Amino acid sequence: MSEKRPSLNALRAFEATVRLCSMSAAACELSVTHGAVSRHVKSLEDLFGISLLLRGPRSVEGTPEGAKFAMELSRAFALIASSVKQLQPGPLTLSCSSTIMMSWVIPRISAFHALHPEIELRFNMNYDRIEFVRDEISVAIRNSMIEPPKDVIIKEMIDEWIGPVCSPEYFAANKIETPADLERCVLLSTKTRPVGWADWIKSSGHAVTLRASGSYEHFYLEIQAAACSLGVAMVPKILVLDDLRSGKLVAPFGFVPGPNKLVLWVAPHLRTRPDTKALVAWLTAELRKPGAQGGAVEFGVTTRRAKAAATI
Repeated sequence: MSEKRPSLNALRAFEATVRLCSMSAAACELSVTHGAVSRHVKSLEDLFGISLLLRGPRSVEGTPEGAKFAMELSRAFALIASSVKQLQPGPLTLSCSSTIMMSWVIPRISAFHALHPEIELRFNMNYDRIEFVRDEISVAIRNSMIEPPKDVIIKEMIDEWIGPVCSPEYFAANKIETPADLERCVLLSTKTRPVGWADWIKSSGHAVTLRASGSYEHFYLEIQAAACSLGVAMVPKILVLDDLRSGKLVAPFGFVPGPNKLVLWVAPHLRTRPDTKALVAWLTAELRKPGAQGGAVEFGVTTRRAKAAATI
C-alpha cells in the first residue's frame, strides 16, 4: 500500500501562511480564498496527526514542528524556482564595475550593437562576487583578485598593466621627470585598491618610498581628480586608455604588468546560448586589442604638450 502524500497546493499554502504569519496574506499571494488556505493547512495537520500552526486572533505562527517544516519547504521551493530560472531564457546581462562601465564599456558598446542589433543587452554594475542565477547575470568582467563563484567558467583576458597618471598641467607644474619626483606630489588612491602604489613599486622595481595622501571610493573618482590636477593617480591602464589618447591624462613612466589579470566569468548554464557566446567573443576581441597592455597608445586629437609629456 503506497503512502499518502500531501498535495503541492497544500504545501504551498502552508509555507506561505507561516512565512507571512497570515492565512489572508497567503491567500492573496496564491490568488485563492482564505477558506482554501485554511482547508489546505487542516489537510496537512490531519495527514501528519499533529498541529502545525498556533492560531492567534490576528496572526498565526508555526508550532516548533510546523516552523521547521515550513523552513524546509521554503528552501525546497527556492531550489525549484532556481532550477526553473536556469532553463528559462532571460536577458543577456553584463556585469562590471562602474568605472569599467563608464570608461571602457560605454565608449565601445555601440560596436557590439552594430554587430548584433537583434541582441538586447542589459548591465549590472558590480565589481565583487555574484550569484549568476539570483542576480540574472550572463557574463562578468572581473579582476582576478576577486574570488569567483563556484562552477563558474573563467576566461583569462589580459594582464592588468598599472601606472601613475596625471593631467598635463600637473605634470608640468611639478616637473615630474623621475619616479623620485613623485615623493613630493599628492598621490591619489582608491578604497577598492589601497595597495595600488605598493603594487606598482614592487612591479616596476623603482627604489622610491611613496604613500598615498588622498583616497577615493572608486577609480572613476580618482581618475577625475587626477584629470582636475588634484594629484597623481595609480590606475590600471585599461581604465584611462581614452583619456591618454585625448591628452586629458599623461603617464610619465608608462605602465608595467601588475599582480592581477582581467578575466571573464561566464555563467555555466548560459555558456552555450548564442547571445552569450557573441558577447564573450566581442569582449575578448576588444580587451585584447593593442594598447590595453604594454603596447603603445595611438593618440587622437590632442595637444602638443600632452604628446610630449606622455610616455606610454
